[in-house]
Amino acid sequence: MITDYSIQAIAINAIPLIFAITIHEAAHGYAARRFGDNTAYLLGRVTLNPVKHIDPVGTILIPLGLILTGSPFLVGYAKPVPVNFGRLRNPRIDSIWVALAGPGSNFFQAIIWAILLIFLLGFGINEKFFIEMAQAGMRWNLVLLVFNLFPLPPLDGGRILSSLLPARQSIALGKLEPWGFFIVLALLFTGIIGSLWMEPLIAFFKWLLYLITLPLQMIL
Repeated sequence: MITDYSIQAIAINAIPLIFAITIHEAAHGYAARRFGDNTAYLLGRVTLNPVKHIDPVGTILIPLGLILTGSPFLVGYAKPVPVNFGRLRNPRIDSIWVALAGPGSNFFQAIIWAILLIFLLGFGINEKFFIEMAQAGMRWNLVLLVFNLFPLPPLDGGRILSSLLPARQSIALGKLEPWGFFIVLALLFTGIIGSLWMEPLIAFFKWLLYLITLPLQMIL
């Protein structure tokens, strides 16, 4: 739940969140290029420039509106990276890897922030701003990772599920895409995604993150 909208809290969260969103979207474009589709690259979307990935509504207006209305949660979205799945060398399989690239980049970033936090604490650096930023980096990346894996298009999990389903079921799932984000918002408001999807999966990835960084924690 969001309880602090102070300037300091915004500053602590802004840097890791911008990185999380930007690298997530760029990863999709990079993976698509590696598997044969240059669409995102030619449009300048395989970049770490956050401006290229900002959607005026999803990245600015919706989060700002939720903040101003005192919403207990914060959601939004970046400008989707264009992918021509027909240009991929093996569209059915390669599209899974393209979809996984975004959430995968978020898990990698969560590991980096966790390592940074371990070094800060291990070397006795008690600067609150940097410690809270590292914690925010872990938190935002795990939230984006799990949220985007929800199996409903246009989220990445929906793309993955669509590629795994038989043709008829895949087409039926694809018909939900124009309404997907609104369905997800409704599920968020009712708490279904939070209690049945977000919380258990975030707990799982936190445990996985702990196991990966355990050797470093033992050293420091």
